[in-house]
This record gives sequence, C-alpha cells and structure tokens, in this order.
Amino acid sequence: MTDPMTDPTLDEELVVLLSPEGRALGTAPKATVHGTDTPLHLAFSAYLFNDRGELLLTQRALDKTTFPGVWTNSACGHPGPGERLADAVRRRAVAELGLEVRDLRLVLPRFAYRAEMGGVVEWELCPVLVGRAAGDPSPAGAEVADTAWVDWGDFARDVLAGRVAVSSWCRDQVEQLHRLGPGPEAWPTADPADLPAALPRD
Repeated sequence: MTDPMTDPTLDEELVVLLSPEGRALGTAPKATVHGTDTPLHLAFSAYLFNDRGELLLTQRALDKTTFPGVWTNSACGHPGPGERLADAVRRRAVAELGLEVRDLRLVLPRFAYRAEMGGVVEWELCPVLVGRAAGDPSPAGAEVADTAWVDWGDFARDVLAGRVAVSSWCRDQVEQLHRLGPGPEAWPTADPADLPAALPRD
C-alpha cells in the first residue's frame, strides 16, 4: 500500500478529517486545514524521555502557521490515511528532531482539544503516547526553534501551578498524565481499542 505521507509522487501531506465520534470522513491537504474554521481532524502528541528520565520539550518554529514560538511536548503530528499511530510518531520524530524512538506506549487514547491563537484554530482528536528518545535531538529549523531536557516532576508542578507557559494542549495533557501517576513509569498502557476508529488497530 502506498504511504501517502512519504510517497515521493505525492506533493502534499494529507490529514484525516473526522466525525465527532472519531470516524474518518475523508482527507484534506494539511496546508489547507488550519484556519479560522478548522475541521476536526486526527493528530497525535508524544512525550519522549531520555535515559536519565528527563522529558524533551520543544519550541515550535517561529514561522509555523499554528502556535508559532510556543513551547510544548516533544513531538506532535498527523497520522496519514491508513497510517499506524506508532509509525506516525516515529516518522515525525525523525523528520522534526532527527531522533529514533523506542518503547512507544499509548497512554491517553481519547485526548481531544480545540484551541485558538492569532485567529488560527486547532481542533483535534489527539491520542498521546510516551516513549524513549534514542540520543539527543537535531531539530529541523522549519519545525522546531529550540529544545530542552527537563525533569518531569518539576515541569509538571510548574505547569499545574501556572508558572510556565506551554501550549494549551500540552497543559491539558500534563494535567491528565499527572492524574495517571507521578511519572511515565507509573502511567498505565491504554487499550488500543479506545483509539479513534479512524486509526488502524493492527
């Protein structure tokens, strides 16, 4: 099957449009999706830790259409049509950060959010995964302006207390992850059956 995200004969990245229940309604070019009336679509967020147990934070590139310059979780992206979630995370981690990812686990299968900045809206069903980064990042400047390794406990406390500015989805995800346990080793692996129906299960 042709991979619509990496096939060199295709010149545009496609995102999967969704019903409120998470069923696929079709696709649209990523470049046309985000605006003042963004449709609900499929995405993911990943939280990557190093061997010291530190979380990788990323600052979004300053010229991105959505949330430029905002600090957020390690990696975000959009699974392509028919693409497995873990494959999408690994693809994006290489493209954005030059990182291989190991030990990926699903932790928040039904996370969803809608956010707005500067008139541009994000509206996504966005499963959250946790994994281990194999090395240090070499970020692509068009995607990531800066990176930082941080202690999870300190970071979570600062986010929950409002002492650090991060993307709205990262703030909400940190709140939910904190409720799962004090750190990634305590977060239970979620059931893939709870993922949006648009995602392949095998």
